[in-house]
Amino acid sequence: MKPMIWHPEANDQQVRAYFNEVNHAPYQTIVAVGVVGFCLFTLMVLLASF
Repeated sequence: MKPMIWHPEANDQQVRAYFNEVNHAPYQTIVAVGVVGFCLFTLMVLLASF
């Protein structure tokens, strides 16, 4: 079995830089889904009122 003690490896810095670049919240997608949902809800309310 391998020892349970972690030692830094050669490519850890590259992996950390990649994750810092890629790992972010998709704010544009969240806002877009919210706007589309709001528009659809408003459209349904307007169509149901007539």
